[in-house]
Amino acid sequence: MDRPQTWTILSVLKFSRPYLEERGVPEARLSVETLLSHVLSLPRLNLYTDHERPLTPDELAAFKALLLRRAAREPVAYITGNRGFWSLDLAVTPDVLIPRPETEHLVEEALSIVPRREETSRPWRVLDLGTGSGAIVLALASERPGHFFAATDASAAALAVARNNARRAGLADAVAFVRGSWLSPVREGAALDLIVSNPPYIASEVLRTLEPEVRDWEPAGALDGGPDGLSDLGTILSAAPARLAPGGWLLVEMGHDQADGIAKIAASVPGLGEPRIVRDYARMPRVAVMQRTG
Repeated sequence: MDRPQTWTILSVLKFSRPYLEERGVPEARLSVETLLSHVLSLPRLNLYTDHERPLTPDELAAFKALLLRRAAREPVAYITGNRGFWSLDLAVTPDVLIPRPETEHLVEEALSIVPRREETSRPWRVLDLGTGSGAIVLALASERPGHFFAATDASAAALAVARNNARRAGLADAVAFVRGSWLSPVREGAALDLIVSNPPYIASEVLRTLEPEVRDWEPAGALDGGPDGLSDLGTILSAAPARLAPGGWLLVEMGHDQADGIAKIAASVPGLGEPRIVRDYARMPRVAVMQRTG
């Protein structure tokens, strides 16, 4: 294909897609459209309604730089610095896991449990563990104002991203962010009403086989769940009952093949009820819902 004399939106789209496809980049068309939209500050639809618009030299240079990064398998969300989740536009950096649509099932399940403030006599106490970008806790806080929300993360860099996202969402005063590993910052007897978490749950050997976008770019500490993927899940399940109020809830995202493993861990933890497994739209086990007994 001959190079055009003038680079328009349409010609950039036509040349860039095969460039990425030849390098094994998945969803090449979506990547090109997203990056070009980002450079031009245009909605993706406008790329086709304004397809004859020529790019300035600066725009073309900026796009080429981003295209090279994508060809190196850097995730689009890290290149643009943004990712949509729930109703939020989140800033993301390589310090945090890129929020996935599957995690919205965790938010949906939590919202089915947490009442609206006017429906309860007191505010609920809700804690998000390993908050990363803050996606889960900010989604909950945006939907259930008036409750007490907090989030922990062992990474200071991740907490900086989460706090920034709270400010962007107008929720800076709605969520308290605390540095610490899982439930270690929370005293026993804290009487939390809901603990929610999307912890690392990918087995170490499996992680090494994943696509470069995940394996080489996203933080391993947010993905690697140990030999069987259950290391951090086990830590959370074991510590949760002592910090939940009687009847309080624990919700965790999990791998599609971990329902039995989570059930075994829960059965060994005094005060933790049998998990109820919620499936995602692909009918894969996705969320384990447990309640403190006694």
